[in-house]
Amino acid sequence: MKSNEKAVAEKLLQCKAVRLSPEQPFTWASGWKSPIYCDNRKVLSFPFIRDFVKSEMCNVIFEQFPDAELLAGVATAGIAWGAMAADQLKLPYIYVRPKPKEHGLGNQIEGDYTKGAKVLVIEDLISTGKSSLQVVEVIRQAGMEVVGMVSIFNYGFPQASAAFQEAGVPFRSLTSYESLIALGEEKGTFGPELKPVLLKWREDPANWTGV
Repeated sequence: MKSNEKAVAEKLLQCKAVRLSPEQPFTWASGWKSPIYCDNRKVLSFPFIRDFVKSEMCNVIFEQFPDAELLAGVATAGIAWGAMAADQLKLPYIYVRPKPKEHGLGNQIEGDYTKGAKVLVIEDLISTGKSSLQVVEVIRQAGMEVVGMVSIFNYGFPQASAAFQEAGVPFRSLTSYESLIALGEEKGTFGPELKPVLLKWREDPANWTGV
């Protein structure tokens, strides 16, 4: 486990952004049942943790995506993180809705941009990658170039990696499912009986029905 991944995972556990409930699984928007739920919105309520995660995100952007000319937050959870990173890095910022606004100007992309701009997308987490890549497509249709995506957390599903590769979108996450499980085991946050459940779920989340 990389040291920075471990530090970010520790912050997520510290503010209880990660919740476990194998007996009463969470239901995702996709309909999947899950023994774990990562709610990065909670991080926003803890100033020092929020500042740490923001700084880590900016470091990744600066070091790995130096060509980014514009940051784009994914509505809704990625909006705040994108805005904070753009402010620290002094980059222009936009955010992208799941669908066009039904009143007013009818925008799906909010903010000012120019065609040909090199855009880095900011997400809070990556699960299957479907909703994230839908935003990438919206940005591309608007005439901009997507240089990559940065998220706080990544569940590490193989189908997500395959989808990003097919779409030609490099992505980086501040921490991962593996790092979270390793740290939880190390600190005793997760009991030894829970690790096999978490690993089994990750193998086939679409068909997992609980313990």
